[in-house]
Amino acid sequence: MHFAIISKVLGILLMLFSVTMLPPLVVSFGYEDGAHFSFIIAFVITAFTGTLAWFPVHKIQDDLRTRDGFLITSLFWIVLSLFGSLPFMILGDQSLPIVNAVFESMSGLTTTGATVITDIESLPKSILYYRQQLQWFGGIGIIVIAVAILPMLGIGGMQLYRAETPGPVKDSKLTPRITGTAKALFMIYLGLTVACAVAYRLAGMEWFDAIGHSFSTVAIGGFSTYDDSIGHFSGNEAVMLVCMLFMFISAVNFALHFVAWNSRGLKHYLQDPEFRFYASMVFLGVMITVGYLTYSGTYGISEAALKGSFELISVLTTTGFGVTDFSLWPTFLPFLVFMFAFMGGCAGSTGGGIKMIRVLLIAKQGARELQRLIHPNAILHIKVGSKIVSDRVVEAVWGFFAVYTIAFLCIWILLMATGLDFITAFSAVAACINNLGPGLGEVSTHYGNLNALAKWVLCFAMLLGRLEVFTLLVLFTPAFWRR
Repeated sequence: MHFAIISKVLGILLMLFSVTMLPPLVVSFGYEDGAHFSFIIAFVITAFTGTLAWFPVHKIQDDLRTRDGFLITSLFWIVLSLFGSLPFMILGDQSLPIVNAVFESMSGLTTTGATVITDIESLPKSILYYRQQLQWFGGIGIIVIAVAILPMLGIGGMQLYRAETPGPVKDSKLTPRITGTAKALFMIYLGLTVACAVAYRLAGMEWFDAIGHSFSTVAIGGFSTYDDSIGHFSGNEAVMLVCMLFMFISAVNFALHFVAWNSRGLKHYLQDPEFRFYASMVFLGVMITVGYLTYSGTYGISEAALKGSFELISVLTTTGFGVTDFSLWPTFLPFLVFMFAFMGGCAGSTGGGIKMIRVLLIAKQGARELQRLIHPNAILHIKVGSKIVSDRVVEAVWGFFAVYTIAFLCIWILLMATGLDFITAFSAVAACINNLGPGLGEVSTHYGNLNALAKWVLCFAMLLGRLEVFTLLVLFTPAFWRR
């Protein structure tokens, strides 16, 4: 293990992260909200700590190995969440306790969108902006952005990219060099954010809200500058339609956006099996949700179409925006909508959940096993599109699903042991490990009433979901630390 290089990388990344305290500082001065000292202090502490970690080892040159990449990835999210919580803790009269501040910071950076704050609109404008910005950086993955810079400093970045990027196949690149890959991802991400902000503004939002909500929409985060989330604009159908469009787009594999941009065409989307499966799940969910809301008389047809579609897309993509409290919908519908979040977005997107490609492969593997019962001697291959998927990839997907399920059950039982009821514990761990945000029961609107131990456990669940289970759990295996 190259601890000197790990310290050097973490130091550099902390110094970079300290710079992100400056935009909200400018917002604080612009709105004269009195929160500027919290960002100044946070900037100084973060930059100083980063310098302290980097300077003693800054002349050391070496390549990162895969194990180093896994450790840095996990440590960075933990350390970053701790330092990201500083503005919340030193906010004066509105400061949060340590557990709440870390929870809010972790929720932002992992794009979970779960909040412990109950009166969001009373916060200073700069803090509101900072919450949205946390999700934006978390969405692209600060480590993925940083690998465009680290190679110039003599540090290889491919190990970090492989450890952080979601999806069952980790070695694929969009361009031959990882720096080019990171830049391509960032430019697509930035372009979508700008387009989303402009669309929100044209739909009727003020610029502050348009920029803030574009951050959390493209990041599939779900933080809002209002207690009612997007429901604050529920009278504006254009805002809801823009939000639905960009939630859907942002949950698509960014590699497809990259190919579509280069080819100046959309045919690659329709040719991609994961995208077709994702689109079909959205369509199926919308049809069931809207149909039952209309059948049950919960809403009229037009209102059911708008609110039902919005909530389904928001939950399935693990964004977590809300225009109504779907937990109050009749009979089975809240649980059905909530279960769609387990599938999440596509691999290579900013969405959470298991990922559509894994769900597709699990379904195909199940179908293959049924065929083997009928034709035990047949040689059957699993195909995604025209490509045969190797058994090694299928095994990895099943391994992920098994570990994911066991982790989910363990955290669920642990939450119940802290005193949470059955439904609240189930939905809280599901919402956090899938990076969704809102749940059912006591956490349908916020997590502020949970006990401190439950919040720490859910912070771990958020991190576990963001790093797709294995990246974090591998650190707990003895083999990882052996020479």
